[in-house]
Amino acid sequence: MQITKAGEYGVLGLMNLARRVPGHVAMIEDVSREENIPKSFLGKIFQNLGKAGIIRSTRGAGGGFVLVKPPHEITVLEVIEAIEGKIALQRCLEDTPNCNLLSNCALCFVLGQAQDQVKAVLAHTTVADLLKKQAAQSVAPKSNHTTEAVLSENLMAVAGPNSAS
Repeated sequence: MQITKAGEYGVLGLMNLARRVPGHVAMIEDVSREENIPKSFLGKIFQNLGKAGIIRSTRGAGGGFVLVKPPHEITVLEVIEAIEGKIALQRCLEDTPNCNLLSNCALCFVLGQAQDQVKAVLAHTTVADLLKKQAAQSVAPKSNHTTEAVLSENLMAVAGPNSAS
C-alpha cells in the first residue's frame, strides 16, 4: 500500500484549513499556493473531501472551503479513505476479496493483522495531532521528519515495543 500524492495533498490541505480561524472560508488559490499543490488537483481532492462530509464549499464572492468539524474530530484514516478508497494491503483484504486461497492462507492472516495496525494508527491520529507535531517540529531542530515519519511513529506507539519481532 502506498498513499498517493492525492492522499498526502488532502491531509496537507486539511491541515491548512485547520490552521485558520474556525469557520473561516479559505479560497482554493490560497491553499494551493501556501501548500504548493496544483490548484486543479487540489480542487478534485477537495471535491472528494466534500462528498465525504469533511469539508464544505461555498460559491460566489468570498467563497471557498471550510472544515465541517473541528480538526480533533477528523482522523487521518477518514481523510485517506475519502480520497484513496478503503485501505487494503492485499487483494484478499478488499471488501470483495479476489483470492482463491482466502480460506486457508497464512499470509492473508498476517497481512490482515498488519492492515488492522495501520488502520488503527490512522484512526487514532487526527488533523489536530498532525498540527501539534508540526508545531513541535518547527520549534525543535530541523530534521527530515515527514508526515510519513509521524505516521510511522504513531504506528510504533499503537503496535507496542514487542511488535517488531
